[in-house]
Amino acid sequence: MSNTWKIYLLAAVSFLVGTSEFIIAGILDMISEDVGVSLAAAGQLITVFSIAYAFGTPILMALTARMERRKVLVSALGAFAAGNLIAVAAPGFIPLMGSRVILALSTGLFVVVALTVAAQLAQPGKQASAIATLVMGFSTALIVGVPLGRVVAAAFDWKVIFLGIGVLGVLAMVVVYRAIPRSDGEEPVPIRQQLSLLGDRKIVVALGITFFWIFGYSIAYTYISPFLLNITGMNEREVSIALFAFGVASLIGSKLGGFSTDRWGVARTLVGGMLLHALSLVLLTAGAHSAAVVFPILMLWAFSAWSSGPTQQYYLMTLSPEASGIMLSLNTSVLQLAMAAGAGIGGVVVEQWSLSSVSWLGAAGVIVAAATAAMALGLARARSRAGAPEPNLKKAEA
Repeated sequence: MSNTWKIYLLAAVSFLVGTSEFIIAGILDMISEDVGVSLAAAGQLITVFSIAYAFGTPILMALTARMERRKVLVSALGAFAAGNLIAVAAPGFIPLMGSRVILALSTGLFVVVALTVAAQLAQPGKQASAIATLVMGFSTALIVGVPLGRVVAAAFDWKVIFLGIGVLGVLAMVVVYRAIPRSDGEEPVPIRQQLSLLGDRKIVVALGITFFWIFGYSIAYTYISPFLLNITGMNEREVSIALFAFGVASLIGSKLGGFSTDRWGVARTLVGGMLLHALSLVLLTAGAHSAAVVFPILMLWAFSAWSSGPTQQYYLMTLSPEASGIMLSLNTSVLQLAMAAGAGIGGVVVEQWSLSSVSWLGAAGVIVAAATAAMALGLARARSRAGAPEPNLKKAEA
């Protein structure tokens, strides 16, 4: 097997672990009804996953840094398969929540290690493309995995999804062990060193942009399936189609976000995309009772929300080029914490106010992110005019 196919193999497994993460939002109403908890309580499955991912992944990476990489990948997939099978056998809500913790830790460890292995397998000068292939595999879970999971859950039972993923996880262990060559670990980056970047105010503000952007997104997306069913009045087939369209639009948004950053710079792409993101969430509530209106708004929301991803990552890298890996790791942790906060507070909103209120609050979070980005980038320009060095914000790498 050529190294190119080995990279695609890792991307296929990334699709599998991505589906296990994202699928909860697509079947939240089914889990809520079957387990006998409220929608708000079921939404905390996303909160728990994100918190475990955010705090657990850096610790596991430090603990396993010196271990042989293939061994880490196979071990992570073993825990991943076990987490899915626990979800199938879970007799109640608390064991199901425990399975989400196991899945979060194993997913985070696998994804980060797979990215480093893919870069090692790539030909010289092709490392970025190899990483992009894995990220694409993970992101495709949102496009294909979530709507397909919704169809399977409606036809059979939501536990069938986790049973299938668990079985495929065991198969993935065997395939990865046989196909991926051994590779040495590396010296761990101490947690203290990773956190030392938080002493820079510019970096803290930039990470705050990530937090409020994803916080606003998560508040609404966590409850998207019950929103479409109960507020918009879509049927099962229409919800599955809407989730598929949402995923496709998110992929297009991510691609064009990178192009726009190259062409028009970080400031216009980031602030403009977030303002469009906030507007789409406001429109979502305004047109909530019409499927014909909601459908294109969903696509606009996905497009605008995901257009900020490559731009924000590039912006963070310009703030500390010598520690770009640590910056992206910190950004991932903040992103997961924002997902947790959004799902948690969204649950309170659903419980105390109404399901239709989540998009309003989501829009408010994204507006805070846009304002923070505008302020930070404006100050950077002001420092540049005053003669102080400024990160290169005009162009992103492809």
